[in-house]
Amino acid sequence: MRGMTTTMRLDRPPVRIRGARRVLLDSAYALTAFPISLAAFVVVLPVLATGAGLSVLGVGLALMTLGVLIARGFAVAERLRLRGMLGRSAPEPRHLRSRADEGFIRRVLTPLRDPQSWLDVAWSLVGLVTGTIAFSLVVAWWAAVGGGLTYWYWERFLPLDDDSVTLASLIGLGEGREPEIMLNTGFGVFALLTLPWMMRVAALTHAGPAAALLCGRAELQGQVDRVQDSRDAARVAESASLRRLERDIHDGPQQRLVRLAMDLGRARRQVHKDPERAGQIIEDARRQATETVAELRSLSRGIAPPLLVDRGLAAAVEEMAQGCPVPATVRADVPDGLPPHVETAAYFVVAEALTNVAKHSGAGGAEVHVTMSGMGLVVEVSDDGVGGAHEGKGLGLAGLARRIEAAEGELTVSSPPGGPTLVRACIPVDRR
Repeated sequence: MRGMTTTMRLDRPPVRIRGARRVLLDSAYALTAFPISLAAFVVVLPVLATGAGLSVLGVGLALMTLGVLIARGFAVAERLRLRGMLGRSAPEPRHLRSRADEGFIRRVLTPLRDPQSWLDVAWSLVGLVTGTIAFSLVVAWWAAVGGGLTYWYWERFLPLDDDSVTLASLIGLGEGREPEIMLNTGFGVFALLTLPWMMRVAALTHAGPAAALLCGRAELQGQVDRVQDSRDAARVAESASLRRLERDIHDGPQQRLVRLAMDLGRARRQVHKDPERAGQIIEDARRQATETVAELRSLSRGIAPPLLVDRGLAAAVEEMAQGCPVPATVRADVPDGLPPHVETAAYFVVAEALTNVAKHSGAGGAEVHVTMSGMGLVVEVSDDGVGGAHEGKGLGLAGLARRIEAAEGELTVSSPPGGPTLVRACIPVDRR
């Protein structure tokens, strides 16, 4: 068997940039915001205004479509700036697309029917305001830093006589060049110390509205997609579980019950002819009935484990580990009141992982860790076996992956040849 590393992940967090590089990128982003937003404003607005004025003619609607597409281009560029310069998550929205059976005019006018197109147009207008503010803050603060810290050098070239009134003299620091140098140097030091915060403010002044207008709808579409994917995964996992349960019942308890009925029929025929033989048959039937009940109880644990429902996840995992043929140690530190779907998903992660350990790993021991973290409930099952775990179609780890996906979680399986094997699941917990 080949080694496998399988991962099902949630959205990745944005890249974090710190230090001097963060200051320079914030400054560059805010500084370039004004010329870019000015270009968008002077191109998009006239085209849309002209198109609106000529809307009674066909060319007017075509011009409006052109203006919307130009705004879309500036929106794409802004999302690239958000990702590349600020390290923010800036998903691309899905734009409305025309169908193949639609007429030419309707296809041409499709961008005008797209809500995101008008959000892009709104950004072409709003961006000029926020870009101007961001640009002004950057220029003012960098000028204060550069001018204040170098004033000691270039002040000698400024004319200053006994009748000159300076800021230092107005606030009572004294007259002459020395108080003025001290005051301007103090301004420069203050501007330098506050530069990272002000550049962050300048960048966010422009980036905040940009993210809301250009990425807000895309984030909502992503949430809808995740809900749809989770629902589909839940349906697939439930269907696979039902098929597996039907197969197990057909191959196990159903066959036993058929044989039990046949044995009881034989015993009924033998009860008068050969009572001793009938007694043996009835004893065999009793043993089969006991085994059938035990097997049905085992299958019922795969549907709704009683101990999980009655005493919670930690107790259910402890009992499961005690019943594993391979010695397994458990560390379960979980709070009470977890959502039922989270507890059930975590239970089946441990159940499937320990089943694989017992059947395929050849391990001498296993460890089960169930803990809470900032990401949610984390379940880890590791063993020192031969490794090489792989997904089976529709069963085993594949079915477990779909179950975790249905809970909007993440499943990672690391099992290189020779081991060790680690099955890790992270399940989000919303305890509202």
